[in-house]
This record gives sequence, structure tokens and C-alpha cells, in this order.
Amino acid sequence: MHDYQLISFDLDGTLVDTAGEIAEAVNRALEEHGLARRPTAEITLLIGAGTRELMLKLLARIFHENPSLSERLDIDALLVSLDRHYALTSGSAAVVYEGAREALARLRIAGIKTACVTNKELRHARRVLQATRLEPMFDLLIGGDSLAQKKPHASVLRHVARELGVCTTRSAHVGDSRTDIDAARNAGLAAWAVPYGYNAGEPIANARPQRIFASLSELAAHVLAPPSTH
Repeated sequence: MHDYQLISFDLDGTLVDTAGEIAEAVNRALEEHGLARRPTAEITLLIGAGTRELMLKLLARIFHENPSLSERLDIDALLVSLDRHYALTSGSAAVVYEGAREALARLRIAGIKTACVTNKELRHARRVLQATRLEPMFDLLIGGDSLAQKKPHASVLRHVARELGVCTTRSAHVGDSRTDIDAARNAGLAAWAVPYGYNAGEPIANARPQRIFASLSELAAHVLAPPSTH
């Protein structure tokens, strides 16, 4: 039996590159409300807590640059616009990272449980997984609005382990951000990372994960290796 029986994966920046489609939805919403488009690179740095929180952080920057906008902008209406636009763009330009699909397949063939746990709203996360044909490769999908809390709260990954019948000590969570590392650590799971995601532009090593895998292929090889080699 393998040491780990459950691997939980973050979505954006870990399994798929979705920065372009998220940025497009954000910019369409901004334009609809008379605001200028923002650079994709700037928006990418805000990915990680869900689209609502992303927009609120971006608006804080916009209001800092132009305080008068805060008095005339209907933030609630803008957030509704964002949700509508992201429903149209989610999955439209998502790119599965090299080796991710094969890694998931290898884990599942070996009987390892897999979950996708994201702070992205569930309906948007499902569209991305469907568009990239990854949805059937998970035993459980948890979005940012699935539970009372979201990552990095300890209850999220504990819920995943409980739902799939695996002890947290035999489970690991992998992501590209400090939020993921904190979520795993808080819940008592192994905290793993990949270095190629977003993480607000900060090196993931600064979050002190237990392991950093160059790719998900490398992660799968580690999980499936004989216990004596771990």
C-alpha cells in the first residue's frame, strides 16, 4: 500500500493555467462600468481567493489611483457583471499544465483518491474542469462557495479527507500558493507545492512547503514509488 491514499489538488496555477480567461472576464466587467482595462500580469498576481476577492483587491488599487471613482461606482453591480462575464470565459482558454493529465491518470489507476479543492466559485471551477476534460479524474470537487469556509481554513481539507474516507496523515494537498500550503498545514495534511503557478509573484519556497515538485509528473512518481524510497 502506498504511503499516501489521497492527493488533493488546487486548480488555478496548479492543474491549469487560467490567468488569461480570468483577466478577460475582469476587464470586460471593468469596461462595462466605464473603467479602463488592466494588464493581465497585474490581475494574475491577484489570483487565489476567488474572483470576487480578486476584483475587490483590484478595485482597492483603482480607488487608490483615482479616489473619486469610489463615490460613483456601484461595486455590487460590478461584481454581478464579473460573475456573468466569467461564466462566459471560464474554460474558454484554460490550458492544462504539461504532465498534469497523465499524473492524475497514474494516481487513479493505482487506487489513489483525488480531489480538486479551489477557492474559485464551484460553478466556474466545474466549467473549467469540464472544458479541459479533467472533471472525471476527481473523486470530489470543492469550490470556494461549497463550504462555510475556504482555504486556508483547516476545516476545508479535513472535510475532503473525511468525505473520501482517508486519514489526514495519509493525505497530501498540492498547490501553487501560500494559501495552499497554509491550508494543508492547518488541516494536518502533507503540504506540497509546484513552482510554476501564481502565488502573487512570490517564490513558493517562501511559504516553506514540505516538498516542491517541478511538475505533477514528478509528484505522481513520488507518490507511487515504493515506501522505502520516500
